[in-house]
Amino acid sequence: MGCSTTILDRIIERKRVEVADRKARYAVEELQDLIAKQDPPRGFSDSLVSQMESKKSAVIAEIKRASPSKGLLRSDFQPALHASQYETAGATCLSVLTDQDFFQGSDADLKAARGACALPVIRKDFIIDPYQIFESRALGADCILLIVSALNEATLEGLFETARSVALDVLIEVHDERELHRALELESRLIGINNRNLHTFETKLEVTLDLLDKIPEDRLLITESGILQTKDVELMHSHGVYGFLVGEAFMRQPDPGVALLGLFQDLE
Repeated sequence: MGCSTTILDRIIERKRVEVADRKARYAVEELQDLIAKQDPPRGFSDSLVSQMESKKSAVIAEIKRASPSKGLLRSDFQPALHASQYETAGATCLSVLTDQDFFQGSDADLKAARGACALPVIRKDFIIDPYQIFESRALGADCILLIVSALNEATLEGLFETARSVALDVLIEVHDERELHRALELESRLIGINNRNLHTFETKLEVTLDLLDKIPEDRLLITESGILQTKDVELMHSHGVYGFLVGEAFMRQPDPGVALLGLFQDLE
């Protein structure tokens, strides 16, 4: 790919190697044995619906140590504590980064966070192979993320159906109108609009606003990235957007839960 290689390209290239390594260590059959021992999923989509229908912010609060664009966000990183802080502050769901090479996350972060609260949890990673879906359910995730720009149509559809086969909810992430059309061909209730371009990592809230009128009423819209101030929340509310995925604005603060309450004052 030469000089045109983007951050997302590099992440996906590395992820292919990582998945191959994981497959060599644990057979799918072992993951399925672990899945059989898991409690039922906590209802990620349902939790968001009940909050959004009352026109209050439904916040997917994110737990992440670092990012490719911003580097280390938090040196004092305690996933279980942050999960508890978010739950106390009124978060609707959790998002936990498990990618190690680019976000300094781990599977253990997800297990620790989910074990410390009663909130539904999405495994935030770069899912490119059905193996990762079985792995996500075995870890205890209630939902997974599928990024349209990282997947061709056949792979996207196959991964979505695999997720449904193990009772996982799916947040399908898009960045533009072409990707949205692909996402809407699937029967996922959750559509995430990422205001950050994963190829350039540039962030613009207009990305969500420009796509709003193209999303059917029976879908749940989550705006992701770039929600940093109360005015950003108010802007989204004024356009009827009540679903949010926020991480950086919380993780940089001493107490992420206090930061959540400060940003989403309608939760107080």
